[in-house]
Amino acid sequence: MDETEFWEIVDSTREAAEGDPEDQADLLVERLVRLDPEAVLDFARHFEARYNRAYRWDLWGAAAVLLGGASDDAFDFFRCWLIGRGREVFEGALHDPDALAGLLDDFDEELDGDAEELGYAADEAYEQLTGVVAPDLGLPPRASEPEGTPVDFEDDAALAERFPALWERFGPR
Repeated sequence: MDETEFWEIVDSTREAAEGDPEDQADLLVERLVRLDPEAVLDFARHFEARYNRAYRWDLWGAAAVLLGGASDDAFDFFRCWLIGRGREVFEGALHDPDALAGLLDDFDEELDGDAEELGYAADEAYEQLTGVVAPDLGLPPRASEPEGTPVDFEDDAALAERFPALWERFGPR
């Protein structure tokens, strides 16, 4: 599976789920079980590589603005959600996290920003296909610390300065 096919699967399941992350995860499992096990592992490698690429302080700060704070777990689930939004949103956010203000049509804290289930979809599909747990993907381990300069999530002024467009559109009112 190449990168284009990976993003096509992500996009088609998001569109079919009308943006609902839980529905997208269910649809993703349904889509992946139609593939052979090696293709499912390829999908998992693409997902995990992007998940690890997004382990950055600046994205964590953007998540904190959007979510009104972001614990370790919340940021993990946010990164899954970010991948689930598709290539344009994901790559745009990696290029400039503040650009999420223009890349997102809307943001509903009850629905958006948390897609934990997307992170497990390939594992679930692989297990359904083979009856065994997915093997190690052979990817380098995630860094112990996020890339970049730490962000103080408790300092509203610093967040507003670092993410002016996000803060104006989604920050506390």
